[in-house]
Amino acid sequence: MRALGIGKIRGLQQISTDDGIFTMCAMDHRDSLQSMIEKAHGKKPDYKEMVEYKLDLCTALAPYSSAVLLDPIYGAPQCIASGVLPRSTGLLVSIEATGYEGTSEGRITKLLEGWGVQKIKRMGASAVKMLVYYRPDLASAAAKQQDTIKRVARECLKYDIPFLVEPKTYALGNENPRSAQFAAKKPDFVIETVRQLTQLPLDVLKVEFPADFDYETDEKRLLELCRRLDEAATVPWVILSAGIDYPAFRHEVELACRAGASGFLGGRAIWQEAIAMRDRKERVKFLSATVVDRLKELTEIATKYGAPWYRKLNLSSSRLATISDGWYRDY
Repeated sequence: MRALGIGKIRGLQQISTDDGIFTMCAMDHRDSLQSMIEKAHGKKPDYKEMVEYKLDLCTALAPYSSAVLLDPIYGAPQCIASGVLPRSTGLLVSIEATGYEGTSEGRITKLLEGWGVQKIKRMGASAVKMLVYYRPDLASAAAKQQDTIKRVARECLKYDIPFLVEPKTYALGNENPRSAQFAAKKPDFVIETVRQLTQLPLDVLKVEFPADFDYETDEKRLLELCRRLDEAATVPWVILSAGIDYPAFRHEVELACRAGASGFLGGRAIWQEAIAMRDRKERVKFLSATVVDRLKELTEIATKYGAPWYRKLNLSSSRLATISDGWYRDY
């Protein structure tokens, strides 16, 4: 059983529902969002436009999410300062720099310069999130990524704030990520990644679905892969959306939660159509109606099938830690 500090417990409570389920919405995209907007509108958005998109997303979706994931450049401080982030909604803030350093050995994550766990804690966030590109079959790159995770994890332990890690599988060289050959490797990549990373002192794992729907459609096989993932995980995990379409993500959320996931942290799959809308009123209307309905539906599914985060740690909602007399002296 992993012992959680009282700060981590409070943070996990803030980013989950009263039932202990994570129903979280990701909107921390930076370069990828700029590319989406440029592709849809023909020009790269400036700082003001990026902030405007974040404010619209947060205004519409935060009230229906247990937590939102925002970046420190265009989103988190602006949504707080504008009053659009409800006080009842948890806040995760990303710590990594956008993109990665490419080497012959794989992709290496870098932390955002001038930013860190202490500042995320100081701004009042509920949790720290870090994306890491990860291939368990690339020993050297995997070791470097694990070192970065450990470094951030130590800071999160120091400041007693939950640490959520998002590993992303990727293709190398001549590999085609949409091919049958890569799809055949994906389950082992994802499950072994979970096995390796949950041995580290992190608190929640944001995980890819362990199969490609284009090549695997058998429900029993899909559920079995999710159960293998759950068996490999020693911490609570949530399913990410990876920009697939909404119906596919809804299906993934149900399968993952039936297998032991504690909910979802979805982004583009929930709201991506809004980016192509040039008229801001039209965009806000779409977010406030269609996308809110999607969030409500996903929340119903996760609540029905998901496992409370504390259950994965063999804890109960009424006994998340043992507090001794005078505990504060050593805290």
